[in-house]
Amino acid sequence: MDTATAMDLSRALRKGEAAPARSRRRPATRPQGAGNRRAILDRAKLQDSIASLVLRASTPERARSEILELLKGALAQGREEIRRRFEAGASGRTTAALLAWQADQVLRLIYDHVGQDLYPLANPSMAERLAVVAAGGYGRGELAPYSDVDLLFLLPYKTTPRSEQVIEAVLYFLWDLGFKVGHATRSIDDCLRQARQDVTIATSLLESRFLWGDQALFLEFRTRYAAEVQAGKGAWFAEAKLAERSRRHQRYGQGSRYALEPNVKELKGGLRDLHTLFWIGKFLYQVADVDKLVDKGVFTRAEARTFEKASEFLWTLRCWLHYQTGRNEERLTFDLQHAIAPLMGYTAHGGTKAVERFMKRYFLVAKDVGDLTRIFCAQIEAEHNRRSRFRLPTLGRRRRVGGFKLEGDRLTVKGPEHFDEKPIDLLRLFQVAQANDLDIHPDALRWITQSLKRIDKSLRETAKANQVFLDILTGDKDPETALRRMNEAGVLGRFLPDFGRAVSLMQFNMYHHYTVDEHTLFAVGILHAIEQGKLREEAPIASSVVHKVLNRRVLYMAVLLHDIAKGRPGDHSVVGAKVAHRLCPRLGFSPEETETVAWLVLHHLAMSDTAFKRDIDDPKTIQDFAALVQSRERLNLLLVLTVADIRAVGPGVWNAWKASLLRELYWRTEEVLTGGFSTEGREKRVEAKRGALRQALEESAERFEPDWIEGFLDRGYDAYWLSLDVETLLRHARLIRVAEAEQRLLTVDTRVDPYRDATEVTIYTADHAGLFNRIAGALAVAGANVEVARIFTHKDGMALDIFWVRDAANGGAFDKPSKLAKLYAAIEQTLSGSIRPLTELRRQAPNLPSRFEVFTVAPRVLIDNSASRNHTVIEVNGRDRPGLLYRLTLALARLGIMIDSAQITTYGERAVDSFYVQDALSSKIESPQRLRAIRKKLLEALGDGSCAPAGTAETRGRKGAAGGVKAPVGSPKTKKRSARGQM
Repeated sequence: MDTATAMDLSRALRKGEAAPARSRRRPATRPQGAGNRRAILDRAKLQDSIASLVLRASTPERARSEILELLKGALAQGREEIRRRFEAGASGRTTAALLAWQADQVLRLIYDHVGQDLYPLANPSMAERLAVVAAGGYGRGELAPYSDVDLLFLLPYKTTPRSEQVIEAVLYFLWDLGFKVGHATRSIDDCLRQARQDVTIATSLLESRFLWGDQALFLEFRTRYAAEVQAGKGAWFAEAKLAERSRRHQRYGQGSRYALEPNVKELKGGLRDLHTLFWIGKFLYQVADVDKLVDKGVFTRAEARTFEKASEFLWTLRCWLHYQTGRNEERLTFDLQHAIAPLMGYTAHGGTKAVERFMKRYFLVAKDVGDLTRIFCAQIEAEHNRRSRFRLPTLGRRRRVGGFKLEGDRLTVKGPEHFDEKPIDLLRLFQVAQANDLDIHPDALRWITQSLKRIDKSLRETAKANQVFLDILTGDKDPETALRRMNEAGVLGRFLPDFGRAVSLMQFNMYHHYTVDEHTLFAVGILHAIEQGKLREEAPIASSVVHKVLNRRVLYMAVLLHDIAKGRPGDHSVVGAKVAHRLCPRLGFSPEETETVAWLVLHHLAMSDTAFKRDIDDPKTIQDFAALVQSRERLNLLLVLTVADIRAVGPGVWNAWKASLLRELYWRTEEVLTGGFSTEGREKRVEAKRGALRQALEESAERFEPDWIEGFLDRGYDAYWLSLDVETLLRHARLIRVAEAEQRLLTVDTRVDPYRDATEVTIYTADHAGLFNRIAGALAVAGANVEVARIFTHKDGMALDIFWVRDAANGGAFDKPSKLAKLYAAIEQTLSGSIRPLTELRRQAPNLPSRFEVFTVAPRVLIDNSASRNHTVIEVNGRDRPGLLYRLTLALARLGIMIDSAQITTYGERAVDSFYVQDALSSKIESPQRLRAIRKKLLEALGDGSCAPAGTAETRGRKGAAGGVKAPVGSPKTKKRSARGQM
């Protein structure tokens, strides 16, 4: 007799019961590649140790703490071994299977100890039978490193006192061991009744797996589940799961699989989508694995392999996420993308970062999951003879459209051989569907995917095929949807190999929200919406200008190609222009059209760079931009392209402020190109704005006095009137009149701008040295990130500065009273000199969220003396962080540099700030030695976040020496300030 048997017999004799039978302890299914599982956990050895501890204790209860320590040590050692194997190359699915297996063994040990030592029962009645069942993902035999364990305690009838004691004891053991347990206690009747009513419960029970206890009870449950829940309910289950899937997609990613920081479990194209397919397949076809779906005709062998590969990739990624964070983390944030890329075997190659190659693979896998979903849904539809809910009744009697079969509202072909006979139909099918507002049958899309090799060099060089593609791109009916279908099916990347290189390519930054191909298709859709007049309110000038464009297909092709060279070595604009020169003639473009497309691709960032980084109130800026554009046609084309490009970057990127800057740049450049750029043209616009404001003031309920109105209209320089709309100017007039009436030294006004999701902070006070720098410091101290700054000085020496700020902590607007109070106090105390921003910022030591620290933006300082007639333009590029604007302006102030205007711009993690500056004599800064000093100090500010040792004066800024808010309202300035522009 072996030791274990002797201990079992001894324990049984002590309890007055027969020795327990070991035959019921079936081994779990061995995970592929599991290796030596006893090195993870040896259940037999642990069971002997538990029996020994119980024998030594006076009562079984007194052995509990020692048993817990024993199991904790075994769990920790086993988990460490599983992680070691994973990091040595074991797959994510093998790791998940081993973690589930380990949990199985521990739970069986606990159940045996509770049932045999703590609450023994020699002859349980029928009502006291109990089975422990794994549910949910754990039921599949998969468990991520930090996931919950879902358990069902299955009863034949209602709970008995003994069953309740056993269940409670098992749960307390599991909780004390650190397991996160989701559990339910139900009878078979309860399970079946709830499963028929709730698809979530039906799904959890569908995946149930026997763990321990009364196996016959579990088998009874499975038999009844198949007969009472599954039988005849396939359509209900499939529809409910697909509807649940759609709601989940909207909740986690607005229906797009190309989210910036995807949730690899819940987002479209993630693990949950694969689970959904498997659940539906298991429910409908009673299959245990994906391979069986091949036998059922749902998937081909190749598609089943795609399913397995996608599952393997996503499980490996999920395990890395859990291990890297030490928690149940499913979101692939920026910092984790950067950390996991090399762990998944990705390195930099061909000008593409390792993280970008890794994320491209992720998005390609997500696309594969989408393809499998489409194929699977088609099979369900065919199986249940269901039609699309979007069927068009008027087409019900038509059998063929454009030479293609029509099934319901979907175009299809007789079979995959159709595309062997007519390869051009690989393109034409999308054209006919687009022209007739039809969908494409999933079977046809599947056959297209299988026939992609037919899109070869010969087809690509066929004039008819190229014309079909251009008809799709420039079609009057929704080109975005047609191109998106082509991209999903792989046709677009095969027909335009250059586009294929950009498919699923992620740009690793915080500015771009989508992959390059997704961004491009959005841009095409936005261009079409502009042309259809759907964006008149958001983009009125572009909506008007687009109809002045002489050549539509040039514009559409430029939008399609503007980012096509992303991810390649070199400037993507330059490389993209070369692609346009090569591709456009193939598509039938004339030399003149090709040149225009290439020019637009080369300069597609020029208009936004000029509008957002340069002072467009400076005539030299407008003249330089007009010299680049050269014609009204190119100006019109570039404006529409720029608007489509910016709006397609992502939610919240386009706003009214950017629209106003582009509009102003367009109008002023158009004046130059039509010979109307002159002081007279500028004066007319100023007078028109002043006239509109005069009328608004006269009609205002506040009853402004005529003399006050005329005095106010005489205060501002031209830039002030041209840069702001009448509503804003009217608000300023009210603010200034109240400040004068109450003799305020400082007026701070805040207004939440929901369109920008930012807070507009307006500051009105006497201009003095260091003001701009001090305000920037105060905002940083208050925890505000400056998104946009527009600074003005009136002729009476009063400064009126406008800042759009967001909360540095959460990115939203400053809208809570406590935060606004802190902002007011910080501004007042900084301007009065009672707090020093640099000292306060060092004390606060604000840190960027860790997920942003992975972004590296090479510090760059560009100094340009040719961009303006009267100013030196300094452009500073670096990684954005709290207080950056303050540190930059402080560095300039300490050098005695006078800032006349500033353009503050952020592109995700990148800050691009431009300053129009002069020396103390109001001249350009041209001394090489001085320019070197400026560059050095600004690079220091960008590099380490400091500008000088603590204790150095912080107050030199706007124009010379330091000073607090001392000048009374309306006090004159002895030296006239030059007008300061905006951004």
